[in-house]
Amino acid sequence: MESKGLKVNADKTETMVCARTAETLQITDKTGKALQQVENFRYLGSVIHAHGGSEEDIKARIAAAWKKWKELSGVLYDRIMPIGVKGKVYRTMVRPVLIYGSEAWTLRRQEEERLERTEMRMLRWILDLTLRDRKRNDDIRRILGVACITDKVREARLRWYGHVQRREEDDCVKRI
Repeated sequence: MESKGLKVNADKTETMVCARTAETLQITDKTGKALQQVENFRYLGSVIHAHGGSEEDIKARIAAAWKKWKELSGVLYDRIMPIGVKGKVYRTMVRPVLIYGSEAWTLRRQEEERLERTEMRMLRWILDLTLRDRKRNDDIRRILGVACITDKVREARLRWYGHVQRREEDDCVKRI
């Protein structure tokens, strides 16, 4: 790599061992300096965990969605703003942040519920409702014109599955 002008900074380089058991593997650079080994790794906006699963990535996506929510709070909390516009802002600017990378998630029921709770909390705030108002989730979604988040995640996963199915038979992604 150095012959092509690329130098790897060993202080900034991290390694991750993906295994079912907790293993430590000492990886060194050419000078013998050990590279740091981590449990979580951020790649293209998604968090990859050494033991697999999607829990860490979902937590990071929820935090990113709340950050985007706070940026848009002037629009989403405005009582003068029409509800339809608030629903559209949520669908186009907050939800994509929340479900980014969901095609690769392996969701358990607990993680689905966490996503649904996050979404419903946001939608109730848009309508200035609390749980004590006893409004059904389906009614809130219907008012704002928002589909259930787990349905959207399932739709994204099926779209990705369709792309994989249309690949050539000898493609490594299709074989996996």
